[in-house]
Amino acid sequence: MRSYLLRRLPSALLVLFAASFLIFAILRLVPGDPATSLAGPDASPATVAAIRDRLGLDAPLLSQYAHWIGSLLTGDLGPSYAIGGEVSDLIGDGLGATGELTLAALLFVIVLGTAFGILGATSRSRWIRSAIRVTTTAALAVPPFVSGVLLVVLFAVVLGVLPPGGRVAFLDAPDLAAQYLLLPALCLALPSAAVLGRYLKDGIERALAEDYIRTATAAGVAPRRLLWRHALPNALPPVVTLLGMQTGHLLGGAVLVEAIFAWPGLGQLAEQGLQRRDYPVVQDLLLLLVAVFVAVQLLTDLVYAWLDPRIRWE
Repeated sequence: MRSYLLRRLPSALLVLFAASFLIFAILRLVPGDPATSLAGPDASPATVAAIRDRLGLDAPLLSQYAHWIGSLLTGDLGPSYAIGGEVSDLIGDGLGATGELTLAALLFVIVLGTAFGILGATSRSRWIRSAIRVTTTAALAVPPFVSGVLLVVLFAVVLGVLPPGGRVAFLDAPDLAAQYLLLPALCLALPSAAVLGRYLKDGIERALAEDYIRTATAAGVAPRRLLWRHALPNALPPVVTLLGMQTGHLLGGAVLVEAIFAWPGLGQLAEQGLQRRDYPVVQDLLLLLVAVFVAVQLLTDLVYAWLDPRIRWE
């Protein structure tokens, strides 16, 4: 496993380097100037030029990029241009909330996706299979900004059992925090759970159609044992890869879900940074999300290699 990890690390580092360059370049192509935004509409050209000089925006682009990468390597993210405060503090404050939402959504994805896949592949009830098919189709067809509003209307307005938005820290009040977390996590998880469920269902059905499964069934082996000891383990390796990809989608979708449920995470920070042309905040935040996605994919590959030793041999 160690040699397999060492072979995967160079490509991961290359992806991070390419992503950092693209993020830096694309942000500079976005219309608008941080110095002009900070100076205000009535500022003189001399004032704007002074702000650009103070922020280092008048230096060549390659010098700005080299300074940014050097600061990242030393752990000094520097101050925010417009929002105020240190970038590391701003990202640290939002990272806990976004991580909490993403992990809760990932738990929902695993639980719901596994239930959808197993019941869809093994249930003998046509009604259950039809209900799962309708549910997964609706979860994929309805975008999060629609399903989020529907969840708020149903559970917060009509039933009045859950809060419509906001966040409470788990350390302050765990029971209340779970109530605030439930709706946004479920809204974020539904599309990924539907994808995972369908993929797992197809994998289990293919495994159950193998000749050795038929032979074991004819020999009297219990269906539950065949499912949990043979069919499900054989269907897991590609599902693990898919789960890693869906984790990246959860990180991206959290930005939209946070706006719907007023969740104070990295999504709100990214929105503020883009509106105010706060380059340090946005580029550090985007590179952090890419790094998390790369780390998740690397971990997914390691789990896949552990489940299927042929991957390590290749």
